[in-house]
Amino acid sequence: MDLNGKVAFVTGGSGDIGRAIALALAASGTDVAVSYVGETGRAEAVVEAVQKAGRQGHAVHLDQRDPK
Repeated sequence: MDLNGKVAFVTGGSGDIGRAIALALAASGTDVAVSYVGETGRAEAVVEAVQKAGRQGHAVHLDQRDPK
């Protein structure tokens, strides 16, 4: 599947599995936004890694348990 130029949103992007998914997507040419609840530093580290892979990265604070 060709993912070059696509955009992905990875929930739980500050965790180990979310990080691995985000980096695999970035390596495949995908720009990546990751969500996090409380691990701002870890989410920012994932964004930096995505950007070092040559893709755009963004972190979004999102608690999916909150209906608002």
